[in-house]
Amino acid sequence: WDFLILFFCLPVVIFNEITKRRLLGDVSCRIVPFMEVSSLGVTTFSLCALGIDRFHAATSPQASTRPIEQCQSIIAKLAVIWVGSMTLSVPEILLWQLAQDTSPVSGVVTEYCTMKPSSNLPESVYSLVLTYQNARMWWYFGCYFCLPILFTVSCQLVTRRIRGTAKSECRGTKYGQCESHLNCTIIALTIIYGLCTTPENVCNIVVAYMSPDMSKQTLDLLNLINQFFLFFKCSVTPVLLLCLCRPLGQAFMDCCCCCCEGCGPDTTSSEGSADSKLKTEMSSSIFFDKPRETPPPLLALGTPC
Repeated sequence: WDFLILFFCLPVVIFNEITKRRLLGDVSCRIVPFMEVSSLGVTTFSLCALGIDRFHAATSPQASTRPIEQCQSIIAKLAVIWVGSMTLSVPEILLWQLAQDTSPVSGVVTEYCTMKPSSNLPESVYSLVLTYQNARMWWYFGCYFCLPILFTVSCQLVTRRIRGTAKSECRGTKYGQCESHLNCTIIALTIIYGLCTTPENVCNIVVAYMSPDMSKQTLDLLNLINQFFLFFKCSVTPVLLLCLCRPLGQAFMDCCCCCCEGCGPDTTSSEGSADSKLKTEMSSSIFFDKPRETPPPLLALGTPC
């Protein structure tokens, strides 16, 4: 989803700031806010799911021997997160529309997006969109800011409390190191998310109570700053994951090297690639609660005949 934000929303915003024309017109005015709010939802519910996973790993009676989670289960969780985030963002499509303004000095027509529901909507839908618009600021603050931070902090505190008695036992083991590394990754993702969403929530609260005293240029500038903080979050999060999650970063580098070399067989590097694959499989325990066990190599037995 971060890639979709950078691939679609960022060019639209830059094009609008340079030309004062809205790329794709009214469609972009509705799709860009929808994708941006969906991005907040995907990150929020992903952090909550990761917090629950860490809690289950800490409270499991046999934490070090938990089986690897099936791919179907992971896909189902991702589907719930994505579909739920997009469903909660549907009011953004009905809330925004394209507007035009003519400069009294130069006479240049500029296009901008305004938060105003269309009067052509059915009465019941129109009332729901108005209700969402009035509660949008506090919905943003409560669901997309407080929920992931409080959820992550609570899960980390409970996990540390539960692991307090067994901390000395697991500190030197590989499983304990992987658990500590996973917790640090989740905390880092939460910190980046909190720092990037704080300006938007502060601006929303300030604008809600001081918008009559603020000019349109100031409001547009604040909105632009908030959008670029979101773009910064979408850019930093994948890099942070690749740097902190060593198996993921190693797999990414192997994929890039494979694409650059054309995936051609190389007899001289076959032994090195086998060792790299073995290291990747052994280090993949950072994603799971049980490292993959590789059987010992078979020895050749028998006579020369």
